[in-house]
Amino acid sequence: MTSMLAGDQGLADVEALMQRLAVGNAHDHAATIVLDHLASGGKRLRARLALSAAEALGKPASEASGWAAACELLHNATLVHDDLQDGDRVRRGRPTTWVTFGSAQAINGGDLLFQLPYAAIGALAVNDAVKWRLASLLCRQASQVIRGQIDELEMTKRMETTWPAYDQAIIGKTSALFELPVEGAAVLCGATDAEAARLVSPFRVLGMLFQMQDDVLDLFADKGRESRGSDVREGKVSALVVDHVTRYPNERDWLVGILKTPREQTTQAMVDEVIERFATGGALRGVCERIDKEAQRAIGAPELAGSPKLASLMGELVKVIVEPIAAVMAR
Repeated sequence: MTSMLAGDQGLADVEALMQRLAVGNAHDHAATIVLDHLASGGKRLRARLALSAAEALGKPASEASGWAAACELLHNATLVHDDLQDGDRVRRGRPTTWVTFGSAQAINGGDLLFQLPYAAIGALAVNDAVKWRLASLLCRQASQVIRGQIDELEMTKRMETTWPAYDQAIIGKTSALFELPVEGAAVLCGATDAEAARLVSPFRVLGMLFQMQDDVLDLFADKGRESRGSDVREGKVSALVVDHVTRYPNERDWLVGILKTPREQTTQAMVDEVIERFATGGALRGVCERIDKEAQRAIGAPELAGSPKLASLMGELVKVIVEPIAAVMAR
């Protein structure tokens, strides 16, 4: 069966546009910062999703490259700021932007990346009314991402170890970036706001799925960071933390004590202890079961019953998201 998820060939125009926008009128230091981050690679999953969704809904991928670039640039803007806020020094095996260029310039680079998606929308060969709808959509979802990041940082600050708090942060921070490419593709293909909202609603689940697998990946597989346990060192309230505290409320103080330990004072022994307890205490199994449940919900979404190609795309995306932890889930 032919893959519905856009391959590398479909990304050529997207990559070229992102680099052109980063350079602008001159290859200045701002361009160097942005291009350095973009060169770190990644799956370009949001761009692929935008291109593939457009094709699934009847528009050639080549006509959606501007929208795909907008979605990917927004995602990368959040990564630059996240790395600084979280203190992560390595991403995808490379020094993060703030490590290479300093904190102040990382903020500037991220700010520039937040603006470039609007220029990418401007490059689309569509009328101004459609561009306005896309720009409004991007503004709304970008705001949702930032609100989600704020919620996550506050959740960590207050050590809110509950599923409602976790879900609220992730729906904003991560789900919005999976809804955005599909909703914009629907708009490009002529859908009304109501039709686009209906088609995109199942893709919210992908954000939850992605974040939970990312939480598992950090402790039980290779995330491309300095070492396992970056989330523990930064004191993050992950899905594993929430599941463990839900199972063992009496161990909350022990776990919170480790999470509140400054990064530079968090030893590998502390991280290993957390990993061992999550594995033996059932949190790993519980989160993997939750991932499987969300995956099945996404694949069987009734809203996609009338769009077989979009449903097929959803199935492929679920496989791509879960694949990095497939071995962990099979234990």
